[in-house]
This record gives sequence, structure tokens and C-alpha cells, in this order.
Amino acid sequence: MKDIKTYDHKNILVLGLGKSGFAVSELLLKLGAKLTLNDKDDLDKNKKAQELKAKGVRVIGGHHPVELLEQEHFDYLVKNPGIPYENPMVQKAEELKIPIITEPEIALSCSDAPYVCVTGSNGKTTTVMLTQRILDHHLQKKGHHAYAVGNIGVPISEVVPKATKDDILVVEISSFQLLGVTDIDPKVAAIVDIYNNVHLDYHKTFENYVNAKLNVTRTQTKDDYFIANFDQKDILAKEKEVSPAKMQTFSETDPHADYFIGKEYLESQNEKIMKIADIKLPGIHNLQNSLVAIAISKIMGADNDDIAAVLSTFAGAKHRLQYVTTLDGRKVYNDSKSTNIEAATVAIPAFKESEVLIAGGLDRGFMFDDLVPLFKKHVKSIVLYGETKYLLADAARKAGIKDIVIVNTLQEAVPRAYELTEPGDVLLFSPACASWDQFRTFEERGDYFVRFVEEIKTK
Repeated sequence: MKDIKTYDHKNILVLGLGKSGFAVSELLLKLGAKLTLNDKDDLDKNKKAQELKAKGVRVIGGHHPVELLEQEHFDYLVKNPGIPYENPMVQKAEELKIPIITEPEIALSCSDAPYVCVTGSNGKTTTVMLTQRILDHHLQKKGHHAYAVGNIGVPISEVVPKATKDDILVVEISSFQLLGVTDIDPKVAAIVDIYNNVHLDYHKTFENYVNAKLNVTRTQTKDDYFIANFDQKDILAKEKEVSPAKMQTFSETDPHADYFIGKEYLESQNEKIMKIADIKLPGIHNLQNSLVAIAISKIMGADNDDIAAVLSTFAGAKHRLQYVTTLDGRKVYNDSKSTNIEAATVAIPAFKESEVLIAGGLDRGFMFDDLVPLFKKHVKSIVLYGETKYLLADAARKAGIKDIVIVNTLQEAVPRAYELTEPGDVLLFSPACASWDQFRTFEERGDYFVRFVEEIKTK
């Protein structure tokens, strides 16, 4: 880890505990900072908070003491990515012109290990996992490692102290994190895709959302690389305006891109890289994710043997079109990460088999007409639950689906869906909605789905 002096003896307020708040606090202590940690939740019995308190951190829980920012000079406020900028502490910091920074920028500024960053509306986690595995396969030949960090669930600050200059960090970075980033310089940055109607409750407008995503490449240099989606022309034009890095492109259909999906192979302009039939992950969107992982990995030194070793064996990230089991000839997939319509549009056409679909969740005020053509082509029966069940049922009726079952909960939906399957079918859970009407997170929702599937197995 680099011994940077940026935060030495600086008075810093960390807003929000959580995984990243705890990890960045420990890192800042190593860098010589004087810390105050604040969270709206009561921290008296919080083990992590008490650990930090024992190390000299001032811990304030149960409320946001806005007056503290006026009473005391702070050099920085470190904001948890999930905390909105409308938060009173953040607003007061902006008013007082206290620099607001985020955990990724702090951690990456002192990383000895070179790093690559991946973002996008959909597919970033799978792309990060593929990239990390390919690069780790490559680096292990010399006793080194690639680490998957960031929005994937492992704070960057947790890994930076142990990662050496011969390792590589593969960083999943979200729009929430990128909004607060002012100066990062990944050796390779990639935007898998950008879709509308994603996180607009946080970013307010699509333009704001796109601008946040573009922060992944904005402060790169001409010696770095940026991987861009050749098929999203409007976004590509903005990326060309903003990115100072050398650009490489990928495409699902266009052989003019640097990397593309051929008839039988994943290809570049120079070579056929890997036979598509040998790739384990289902769906054309995962071929796109694979292209991004290949582009990044090749720049960072991996070869085709490393790529083949991973793509031929990797079966998917948890909750992202994750294969669960086969029940009496029916393959079951958990795509709980399908928290928006765009995610469902890539999951539903991923299979050649007939599908029985489970969908539903939080009502964000969207209609589901974009799913009608996919329902018509791929879904023979559908089971719907949650706040959006009637809206989705309307789309299913427009698609001509005969078996439309409406229930209240996911627990009711799973056995009803199984009853509608036949041997050879796919039972797909791809909600197309956020989880917050009935679950705290999409991970919790997916875990419950797997549990309900297991209950069918034991009956």
C-alpha cells in the first residue's frame, strides 16, 4: 500500500457505517487521519462501531448532528454511496464547502496494485467475476492474484492494504459510487451498457445517471484504455467526447467492433478467441459480458488459454441467471438481480427451452409493455406476485399467455410455477422489479427463492 500523506492528521467525518464505512475508516486510521463516524442508527451495541471506538474513532449514532459541521472544522466528509445528496449532513457539508469524497477514491489513491474498473446498468457483476477469474488464472502462474472488489460486496479499502504491485484489483463500481468520484485513473475502464429508467429515484434524470457513469473514464489518461459498447450509439458518442483514453469497442452483432460475437466464435479483429458452444454461461448478454472481460484481460496480459479455462467452467454469479438445480427434468434459474425491466429483457431470451416465469416486486410506476414480445416468444406460463402483479398480468395478456397465475408472495409463487412446468422446461425467476416491497435486498429475495425451490425438492 502506498504511504500517501493526503489524509495524514486531517479531521475527517465518515457518514454511514456499513461495510464500506467500516473498511474506509480502518484504512484512514492507517493513513493517519483523525476520524468521526456518524450513522443515523444507534451504534451503542454495534460491534464494528465499538471496534472503531476502541481505536480512537469518535462514534456518533442515532441521529445526524448537522450542528457539528458548524462547530468543528472538517477537512473531508466521506459519504457512504447509498446516502443521497439530499441528506442534511451532506447538504450542510456542501454549503460549508467541505470536500465530499467516497471510499473508492480514497482506497484506489493508495493502491500499490494496478486496477481496472467496470460499471454498467446490467452485467457489471458477472463481467467483474469473469475478469477477476481470467486475470487470477493468469497471475497465479507467477504466484500473484487478481481481487474482485467494490460494489460486488468486498470494500476496496479492505483489500488495498494486502494487494501488491504485482496483483490486480478488478473493481465493480456503481453509479452511486461514481457520482462522488473526482479523480480515479484505472488502467482499463469499461461501461458494459447504460439503460434508462435505472436508479432515477437517486439520480433524478437520465442525463445525471449517464454523467455519473462517465466518471469511470473522465480522469483516465491517454496511456489508459476504455472499453465501450459499440451497439449503444448515443452513449458511445458521449463516451468519445469525454474519455481521454484509448478506446476499444465490443458488439453483439457488428463485426466492425474490436470484439464481437461471430457465428461460432467470440472474435476480435485479429483472431477467433473462443468457441461459443464451449462457454458455460447461458444467454447472448453473457456473451457480451464475456467480450468485455476478454478485452480487459488481454490488455492486462492474459492469453486465450486463461480465457478458455474460465469461460468453459464459470456457471454464473449468485442471483444473476444463477443455475440452481434440475427438478425432474426442469432446470431452475435464479435471476433475482433482475431489478428492472432491462435486466429481464436479457434473461428471458437466454434459453431455447420453453419457460415458466416468476416475476413481480416493487411498483416504481413503470409499464411492462417492452416485455410483451419476449413473453410472446419465450414464456408459456407466468406466475406473478408483489406490487406489480396486475401490471405484469396486463403485459402477459397482451402477449397471449394463457396460464397467468396471480399470488401475493414469492413463497406462494414458486410451487405454483413448478406445477405449470413440464420436463424439458426452464423455471425462471426474473422479477423485472426491485425487491423492496417484500425483501430488504435482491440478495435476500434470491436466497428465499432458492430456499422455496429446496422445499419442493424435499416434498
